This record gives sequence, C-alpha cells and structure tokens, in this order.
Amino acid sequence: MSGRLTRTSGSRPDLGRTGILLIEEYAVVRRGIRLLLDAEPDLEVCGGVSTLAEALDGTWDPTVVVHGLLLPDLTGPEVVARLCQRFPSASLVVLSRVDNPTYVHLAMTAGARGDVLKTSAPGVLIDAVRRVAAGGEYVEPSLGAALARWDGMPRRHHEDALFALTRREQEVLELLALGHTNAEVASSLGVALRTVESHRTHVMQKLGLKTRAELVRYAAERQRSERTNHRRE
Repeated sequence: MSGRLTRTSGSRPDLGRTGILLIEEYAVVRRGIRLLLDAEPDLEVCGGVSTLAEALDGTWDPTVVVHGLLLPDLTGPEVVARLCQRFPSASLVVLSRVDNPTYVHLAMTAGARGDVLKTSAPGVLIDAVRRVAAGGEYVEPSLGAALARWDGMPRRHHEDALFALTRREQEVLELLALGHTNAEVASSLGVALRTVESHRTHVMQKLGLKTRAELVRYAAERQRSERTNHRRE
C-alpha cells in the first residue's frame, strides 16, 4: 500500500512505500522512531510533529498515523477521535506509555487500529504499522492479554475517567503513586505547592474520590496492578 501524504515542506513518499505521520512530543524520541521506520524498504515517515494541532493543520494524507495519547495540547481517547475525524482513511497506531488495559480499551473504542508500548522491541512497532496499513488490527500480546483479563473483571466507575485528567493531573497522580509528598511533587514538576494541591483536588473530583488517603491508595493500587500485569506477561 503506497503512502498518500505530504506536508507543505514537500517530501513525498516513494511509490510503493507506506506514508506515516508521526506525532511525538519529544524531538529525540521522534527522531529515533523516524529512523527506525525509514530504514524499512516499505515504510516512510513523511511528517513528524509534536502536537495534535500541528497534525490537524498540516497538509497531510497519511496511510498510518503513529501517535501517543498524552500530547501537549490534548490527552486521552479524544486524541484518537480527532485524528479519525481529520484522517478518515488512515489507520491509527497508539504508542502507549503504560501497559494499562483501560487505556487500550478507550483508545481502540475511539477508533485506533493498533496499540504498542513505547518500551517494546523495535520490530513490534514495525509489525503493527504494516498490519494496520494492510487493513488489520494489532495489539501487542502483553496488552492484549491484559485487556482480555480486564474485560472479564468488575471495575470501579472512576477507572474509565482516567482520561478526563489533564496531562499535568496525570503526572501528579503518577508521582503520588510513587509515594511523593505534595512538596516533592511540586519540586519535581517545578511548580508551586498550591498548584499541586489544586491539581490534586481536581483529580479527586474527576475520579470520584473524597479524601487524600483514597487518592493515594487509588494511585498506589494502579501502580501495583500495572506491575503485576507486567510480571504476568
């Protein structure tokens, strides 16, 4: 399947190569993924950007879009929905930061065709891109197994609200899960203590938690669950 894309700067994929739009916040990571995919004779990254806005505004027509769910200007399944709307003929492959089945479920339900962990071996992403470009789906085996278990388990109502959190709120939640105090979180993120306290309050409201103790316990349980799922795989 050939790439159909281009950007205003003008690079077009060679005939017979799958055109890929890459959305990755960090330039070094983006460069590495681009080198990986461009090394394949049938794949070509014809554009790489760091935000959803850049992707939506460019003159792109990709066969595959490879992207994260935690972008600087938007997070969660809404990223997938917006990309599906902008690129209705493209197949989306999500690069996940954590092996959380909730994230996989929400991304695939929103319209993604593939889901791969950022910690995966390079060949996994290449395989995923080829699968979705050919019209199929690809979920990394460890993610697929975790998702299958998750589908059969009862869930608390706030688990599907994780992506209602902003990027910074998710960062605060992750740091709390690691046992950091509010002051330590503020120092780590380079923000005021009052800002962290405000983020924490918003997280609790969105997740339906009533006390700080519930929040810390919930965050710790998430971390333990993710580590357990990882060891099982």
